[in-house]
Amino acid sequence: MAYLPQDFKSNQEVRWCPGCGDHAVLASIHRALPQVCEDLHYTKERLVFVSGIGCSSRLPYYMNTYGFHSIHGRATAISTGMKVANPTLSIWQACGDGDALAIGGNHFIHAIRRNIDINIILFNNQIYGLTKGQYSPTSRLGQITKTSPYGTVENPFTPGSLVLGARGTFFARSLDSELALNQEIFVSAAKHDGCSVCEMLTNCVIFNDGAHMTISDREVRADRTITLRHGEPMVFGKEKDKGLILENGKLKVVRIGENGITVDKLLVHDAHAEDPAIQNQLINMKYPDFPVALGVIREVHEPTYDDRVRDQLAEVKEKSPITCMDELLRSGATWKVE
Repeated sequence: MAYLPQDFKSNQEVRWCPGCGDHAVLASIHRALPQVCEDLHYTKERLVFVSGIGCSSRLPYYMNTYGFHSIHGRATAISTGMKVANPTLSIWQACGDGDALAIGGNHFIHAIRRNIDINIILFNNQIYGLTKGQYSPTSRLGQITKTSPYGTVENPFTPGSLVLGARGTFFARSLDSELALNQEIFVSAAKHDGCSVCEMLTNCVIFNDGAHMTISDREVRADRTITLRHGEPMVFGKEKDKGLILENGKLKVVRIGENGITVDKLLVHDAHAEDPAIQNQLINMKYPDFPVALGVIREVHEPTYDDRVRDQLAEVKEKSPITCMDELLRSGATWKVE
């Protein structure tokens, strides 16, 4: 069956603030799912959207699919249970930078470490929006918020580095306004057999407006971001006149046409590299010294937790002398009472 984006839209009013970046991410999901279902031969009934608590966690209400609105920080635990119980489901998890990285941080890193086949969409607006503007684990050092009136004194998480540190197999990053790229990322995440983490840099117009403006503003975006695609040279800039090379093991920005630099001398993106050293450098690039990396940065293949559970159960069942409940009840140390 061929689906259209509107087939995945629920009849619920979308209750995010006007101008919130979550609207654009939702639109990208609606656009991506028809391609996901077509490419993977899924019916809509195989899709489940799970969330915790937060602005982004309203997302299941806006999807015409199965959904589960869980409790704060526990979306990953629910997603894990669903996938192990029914491995045929395509599970999508919506969570914020607080929901996933603060109260839910332990579940988050262990789902990545276990490589559970779920798709985590991490909405990162660098603030607690639903609870009205407290700083979050991704708020920048020195940021003024309701709970840091003199500026935060904490270094923020870099979600991508956290994913790599937990032996993640898929990490992508994008801006809320990059609808076409986000659609591409979500399709890639769905096709990846393993835990996919998609960080969406979103804007909270009420409590942290302009958080990503230094790279997201249309006038400067091309010069301050680089979209990476596996197998393609790392070119960026409004005029496509800049790129990245590796010099003494470190990334370096160069200008094409100067000092003998041509496109064929630029670094080619390898999202499939098992060694994450260069991928980690790409994740940690920051403006103004470097462009911020967008797109699928890491995509490698390893056995998944749910596949290993399935295989282990099949092996145990094959070898077990117990084949029914009566045999189980009469096994081990039992006594017959006269």
